[in-house]
Amino acid sequence: MMVYEDEGAPAEEQQIQLDSSSSGAADCQKAAGRAEGTEERQEDGAAARSYRGVPSVDSCLEQFKIRKFFVLRPGTLNQAIKDIEAQVNTEVDGNLHSVWLMAEVDHWNNEKERLVIITDNSLLIFKYDFILLRCEQIQRIQLNYVDRIFNGSFSFPKHSLLKREGEGVRILWDRLREPSFVSKWNPFATDFPFITFTHHPVRNINDTFAALCDIESFAMQLKDAALKAHTVKPVPGKANGVLVLKQPICIEAYVGAMSFLGNQNKLGYCMARGSVGF
Repeated sequence: MMVYEDEGAPAEEQQIQLDSSSSGAADCQKAAGRAEGTEERQEDGAAARSYRGVPSVDSCLEQFKIRKFFVLRPGTLNQAIKDIEAQVNTEVDGNLHSVWLMAEVDHWNNEKERLVIITDNSLLIFKYDFILLRCEQIQRIQLNYVDRIFNGSFSFPKHSLLKREGEGVRILWDRLREPSFVSKWNPFATDFPFITFTHHPVRNINDTFAALCDIESFAMQLKDAALKAHTVKPVPGKANGVLVLKQPICIEAYVGAMSFLGNQNKLGYCMARGSVGF
């Protein structure tokens, strides 16, 4: 009997050990599962915090653009509009209708930043320094002399090496006067009976600038104002009315290294360029 008791005791102890070991393994698995779940939640939380902390590419690009163009600096555009509105002569120009932010394209395909105002009687083009916040030049065009408005894409002569994307609008006010040969080949000539505009590069920043740089709306408002000016103040010996055409805008330039370099580097705009602004 003692032999059986001695043999049975270890069996009971072994059974107890096996039960305790199996329950311990189950407890370890549950603890490991809880630990893994905790680690996953911690990793997800850390990833979420990391994602929220990193700015998006679009926001970085927008901040970069804001730092480059001075017209996008807070308060700059509002101050510029106040300054140019003060230059409107109500006795000559009449009431102010709208203000626009444009890029002028000259006869050598050079882009130049411009602010434009449409009034009852005039089209006012301003060269404004957005760095020093001052108006440097004003060009006044009487609307009752405007006879044609072209709206469309840009084109160049057959053998020209230049090209330009996008669309623009050209305003012409003297049908009988053609630019001279000397003026066409002079990059600084300003005696042309027309002016050409295209979209400003900042037009896609937000809705405010999109409306301010809208070429199509500008052309429509200009046409309406010019037609009214023709009716109120007709020019003797000149046919009244404005011809609006949807056609390519031809720039008679062939080789323009100066315009290529200037447009690529946006030299016609007030921008931050390291420690120097142009």
